[in-house]
Amino acid sequence: MFTIDYQSPIGVIEISGTDKAVYSILFSEKELPENKIDDQTPIVLVTCFNELDAYFSGKYFDFSFPIEMEGTPFQKQVWNALTSIPYAATGSYKDIANNIGNEKAVRAVGSANGKNKLCIIIPCHRIIGANGTLTGYAGGLWRKEWLLRHEQKWKMAIR
Repeated sequence: MFTIDYQSPIGVIEISGTDKAVYSILFSEKELPENKIDDQTPIVLVTCFNELDAYFSGKYFDFSFPIEMEGTPFQKQVWNALTSIPYAATGSYKDIANNIGNEKAVRAVGSANGKNKLCIIIPCHRIIGANGTLTGYAGGLWRKEWLLRHEQKWKMAIR
């Protein structure tokens, strides 16, 4: 497993994976990046780094590198459903529960959402409360709010 750090506008993001896939993209509490790209860094992690950079620059909206989701079958089902929420749009736990054909699983969807290790790529930041308010986010609500505003700002570029 390899790890590199990306300095985003909202803090350091740790990217971990192998030469085959990215396994996690998580906000870190580091002040500065510690793990730099070098000649041992797998190309898949370099691609992730570059695509995140383009995302934060408002120039990229789809990600092309392979990912590996580690979780239960239910969690993976929820995470796959999260990817159906379009760029700059939002949804609720209830929307995801309905999407996976299990409308009573709202709380379980919330739990699975909170265990997502591929932030931004699996867009759990796009989940808001059914009443339109921001709900929990592992990276902090302030980051969630920033990401939602960032996507709103750049959504016209994808048309």
